[in-house]
Amino acid sequence: MPLLSVVPSKKIKVLCSLEESIAIMVDQHAAFIKAPADDIVNKALEYTFGQDKEFQRYRQTNPSVPAALRIRHPFKAPIDPAREYC
Repeated sequence: MPLLSVVPSKKIKVLCSLEESIAIMVDQHAAFIKAPADDIVNKALEYTFGQDKEFQRYRQTNPSVPAALRIRHPFKAPIDPAREYC
């Protein structure tokens, strides 16, 4: 039975780098449980954070920290009010 159980949820896109060996294992695990690689990374981090009691205490005493992840915002074309839409 797989260690991680993946349920789709709302996500944002971020840009991060992984070690090559980790990226390969993420792809392998995704194939193993037939889930998107993004979900594997998400669930692995969720599991890790949940198991780290010292981190949980840190979160309680530091609820707001500067963002370090680079969030990718989708491109939105400006709306031209003069253009008619069908």
